[in-house]
Amino acid sequence: MLDFKKQDKALYPTTTGSSIVDVPAMLFLMVDGMGDPNTSAAYSAAIETLYGLSYGIKMGNKHLLEYVVPPLEGFWRMGSAGIANKDEFAWTAVIRQPDFVTSEVLQAAQGSLLKRKKNLEVTSARLEQLTEGLCVQALHIGSYDDELATIAAMEQFAAQHGYEFDLDEARRHHEIYLSDPRKTAAEKLKTIIRQPIKPQLAIGVKIGA
Repeated sequence: MLDFKKQDKALYPTTTGSSIVDVPAMLFLMVDGMGDPNTSAAYSAAIETLYGLSYGIKMGNKHLLEYVVPPLEGFWRMGSAGIANKDEFAWTAVIRQPDFVTSEVLQAAQGSLLKRKKNLEVTSARLEQLTEGLCVQALHIGSYDDELATIAAMEQFAAQHGYEFDLDEARRHHEIYLSDPRKTAAEKLKTIIRQPIKPQLAIGVKIGA
């Protein structure tokens, strides 16, 4: 049975500590939105849509591929107030998909899910291939609100290896949720954090020296 976490072990660390990875192209189901994930109805609906479609695709696939539905992930961008105002967060919630999933497969799953969940905007989900490229990543254990210490350690690790964070509109803070927050105590939550990086600019180097 295909399990991306076991197939691509370097991308899904199981122990703490930072590492640098070159993340290849992967296929995702995606839903975009804004707001505090703890209180936003849109975020809750996005998660329900992504899981509903992902399991519908798995159960209805004609390729007879046995696989584990991958974990929920999220790409995040803060507003001008930073982490202090989560209502300004812009997010893209995603779940990775096997390569057999096409727009036709997605449309069939959307039609099936809509029959069971008429309240969901199933067409808000899109299929997109994404290449993250060079990133620093680490497994964070604990509350989502305590991630800043892990991110600081990641930034230091990246600098020690000649890199710096490379966050912009296209390359965003990335989280992979290995735990279900509904069933796991906050201090035991496991989240893989990824930050895009680029080589540091050389400072003080004279051309022609």
